[in-house]
Amino acid sequence: MYKVDLPVDDSKDKVAEARRSAERARKARFFNPRVRVMGVDLEALNKQVLENKLKRDCEKLRDRDFDNLRKCQDEVFLLQESNEKEKRKALQKELNQFWDTQQQMKISHDVEVKGTFNLTIPESELGLSSMYVFEGEDRRRKERLKEQTRQNQKDWQEQLDDKKMRDNRAKNRERLYNNQLVNQDLMWAQQNAVQEERRKAALVSLWNDNLALVEDRALNLREQRMKEEMDNMIDMWHTGTSDMLTETSEPAETYMGGGRPPHVLPDKWRGMSLQQLNNFHEQREQQRLERKKQLEADKIRDAAWDLQLLKISKTAEEKEQQTAELRRQQRILMDEENKNLARQQEAHQHYLNKELYTNKPTRDYFDQFNTGCR
Repeated sequence: MYKVDLPVDDSKDKVAEARRSAERARKARFFNPRVRVMGVDLEALNKQVLENKLKRDCEKLRDRDFDNLRKCQDEVFLLQESNEKEKRKALQKELNQFWDTQQQMKISHDVEVKGTFNLTIPESELGLSSMYVFEGEDRRRKERLKEQTRQNQKDWQEQLDDKKMRDNRAKNRERLYNNQLVNQDLMWAQQNAVQEERRKAALVSLWNDNLALVEDRALNLREQRMKEEMDNMIDMWHTGTSDMLTETSEPAETYMGGGRPPHVLPDKWRGMSLQQLNNFHEQREQQRLERKKQLEADKIRDAAWDLQLLKISKTAEEKEQQTAELRRQQRILMDEENKNLARQQEAHQHYLNKELYTNKPTRDYFDQFNTGCR
């Protein structure tokens, strides 16, 4: 396989540089008091959305390229495996042909002698009657050997020609395969270059769109700031020329008619008058006296309730003492009854152990039973 000088993949460096640039821009935006505002940074959020989308697109392209590379490598591996199988098959075929031509049983001396007659006796122990070639026989041996040598050389030459032809075919097949790989690598390189150009064009378009959005946002902010300043100036002029800063209280009262009291405007109110303050103090003093009387009545009621609770608690305590005394008397009677029962039980046990069961049975007593089969 020929190596092709492909462009260096610097996508990781570009991604790192993009992250560093984004971090610098973020710091500049955060630490600039003229640009920093309270609330959500819509521009930064939109930029993050676009960056994440671009990152996902790049990852998809990278995964697709990796899949294509894996597929190509699998095809190359399968082709190499098939070539190895063909080579092993051809080698085995040549080996079989060599065995058929050079290791035949009819030209083996041992097989001709020992294989035909299946001799098991050593040749040193055989006599004259066991000889199979005598002097003067086989007079065409030289011509036969010469013919055999010529035939062997002819077969060997045919094998060499056949092997050379197979080698040429293998070289041609390998050359075609290498040319195909080179063309495929060049095609992939061209596709990568086209994709890179498209990606750069998309980035440039995205950058131009972002610049247009930034300019539009800056223009809107400037117009909004000018409008707010104008509104503030109008409010200041209206405040300075209105009755809000005067000391008179008449502008705060608005008569509704119909015998109703005047309506007070909160933004123009300058405090209560002397008569209103006197009324307020009189009502507060009256409320204080009423509260004092209510507190005294509450104290008298609480004292009566506490006295009643004291009486109830004393009665309950006396009943509890009586109940405890009754339980103590019952416990004393129960202890006396238990002592009597214990003495009776002890006396009965003494009668059983010392008087009734005095003659204990021995082993002979038990051995007298079940001595027969019935």
